[in-house]
Amino acid sequence: MFAVAVTVAGWVNRDLIRIKIASVYAPVPAKPGGPAGAGRATAAPLSGDAPWALSALPECLTQTSESTGSWAYVRTHLPAGAVPIVPPATLHYGDCSVTITGDEALVRRGNDRLRIPPRVQFYRAHDILAMIRETPHTVELRIYEPAQ
Repeated sequence: MFAVAVTVAGWVNRDLIRIKIASVYAPVPAKPGGPAGAGRATAAPLSGDAPWALSALPECLTQTSESTGSWAYVRTHLPAGAVPIVPPATLHYGDCSVTITGDEALVRRGNDRLRIPPRVQFYRAHDILAMIRETPHTVELRIYEPAQ
């Protein structure tokens, strides 16, 4: 009952009650300048298996679509005119290189080394890069365009 009385009193006198909020100044450290990724210069290099490696490097490639399902389904989503890239091959996008060897690939950017594990196949259509990766459970297609 007391809570109801306090609430009603507050509502009735809402115009009379003034709440003062103190302003607090908190300095924010400056962001590092320079090109994208310059602030990571002191961080440890990335390495390891990363099926998503190309999607994680928007400065090099931008993922535009993803399709997941059976081989038959995924193949219907390959860009028109896509041709397989026959390994060994090395592709360059921005400051990234993608070295395709057999059914896997190594993505390098600066000191970072990320491996796209087997079973992966790459296709090219005009400026588009397509990657099909088979897992034990499904097949996925990712389409990339070079970063602008």
